Amino acid sequence: MTGQMTYAKHFINGEWKDGSSDKTIENVNPFSGELLFKIRSADPHDLDEAYSAAKNTQKKWEQTLPGERRAVLEKVAQGLSDRKEEIISWLIKEAGSTAIKAEAEWAAALNIVKEAASFPFRMEGKILPSAIPGKENRVYRTPKGVVGVIGPWNFPLHLAMRSVAPAIATGNTVVLKPSSDAMVTSGFLIADLFEKAELPKGVLNVVAGRGSEIGDEFVLHSVPKVISFTGSTDVGKHIAGLAAKGLKETALELGGNNVMVVLEDADLEQAANAAIFGKFLHQGQICMALNRIIVVDEIYDAFAEKFVEKAKKIIAGDPGEAETAVGPLINEKALERIQKDVEDSLEMGAKLLVSGKASGNVLHPIVLGEVTNDMPIAQKEIFGPVAPLIRAKDEADAIAIANDSEYGLSGSVFSGDVQRGVRAAKEIETGMIHINDQSVNDEAHVAFGGEKHSGIGRFGGEWAIEKFTTVKWIGVMEEPRKYPF
Repeated sequence: MTGQMTYAKHFINGEWKDGSSDKTIENVNPFSGELLFKIRSADPHDLDEAYSAAKNTQKKWEQTLPGERRAVLEKVAQGLSDRKEEIISWLIKEAGSTAIKAEAEWAAALNIVKEAASFPFRMEGKILPSAIPGKENRVYRTPKGVVGVIGPWNFPLHLAMRSVAPAIATGNTVVLKPSSDAMVTSGFLIADLFEKAELPKGVLNVVAGRGSEIGDEFVLHSVPKVISFTGSTDVGKHIAGLAAKGLKETALELGGNNVMVVLEDADLEQAANAAIFGKFLHQGQICMALNRIIVVDEIYDAFAEKFVEKAKKIIAGDPGEAETAVGPLINEKALERIQKDVEDSLEMGAKLLVSGKASGNVLHPIVLGEVTNDMPIAQKEIFGPVAPLIRAKDEADAIAIANDSEYGLSGSVFSGDVQRGVRAAKEIETGMIHINDQSVNDEAHVAFGGEKHSGIGRFGGEWAIEKFTTVKWIGVMEEPRKYPF
């Protein structure tokens, strides 16, 4: 099942099915505007069927031997490897990924699955002593139950798989709602990979539907114990509010306003190279992308000159061309939003250092100088190929500017003194930050997540095991206990 017609169906209880809604969702290539396919949307009946299937099979899947669960994940990893070119092709035509970004995303998804394949044998419990004579305290680790996953469109395969693979590996069952802008790579392709890996029916279900029909109900439904979402902070807050009504746990990876702080002792050439990559990879449509580049006054002009020179050389256009570094934005609405924030910031005094024209949904790189932190382009998450350069008086001022944001996901500090960089990084309020590197980093075995309005919880490695499992205390009396009455 690898053709376009196959992917125009939902995957419920091991069967590919049409949606029950009379409404449709179109899957459109964001660069060419080509209609890839049209699908009948899922409705609340389909969603209930998917959650029921997941619930009915969860206990049986939980009791499956860890070696069998590991074998499924290993087959999925093999499928990802065998179908690399097909997967990259879908990422390019559906999500507007450049070849560079699609290759990186494929590798990240593969690493997530390989890491998750180790989880069945890493679900450790504990035996603890007791203050009561003859008693033993056992702590067992078990899956949460049914996990609802809402997939994004920007890194659709990787960010959906980041929840799906660990949840399944730890004995949960999953209902996945893919992004309507990337239904294949954030949903149906994942179902196809697991089906071919002989995952039992009902363990993974994929339903694509309009938010107006199944969006809130996906979270409010009585079955899921955990809701995992990657996306905007506004939507994440709404999901958290809905989940709270049922006391459901959430795993939320939300927006970012990530900074690169460049100190006066930095290697400016390397800092500029890193900033170009961290800003413009996937057109800046990454939660970890650099949103603000804060440079101390002493080297601001020298850095800006190097950065502008490199930005002007970036090739923007068809993501299917190997030399393209910047492809299309996901849709026209995104383009219009970014252009307005640029215009408003220019009116407030920002300087246009590189003027990027728009062609269809492709926005060529834009560089703004003398940006201040109160401008829209600095306050908001850009999610596009616009680089704001902010002048700071010194290191302390740079850190203060960095922290003047409601977000705290990722970041970067460049300094010739690594320990100085670490000291500065500790002062920046963010879940992840990198010394002498850019902000877009994700390794399957390391804690991934943000602070403040950038999310709740951590993904990756042992932190993913913690997120998708719970513990139960079973006290065992090995001899009769004496009670006071």
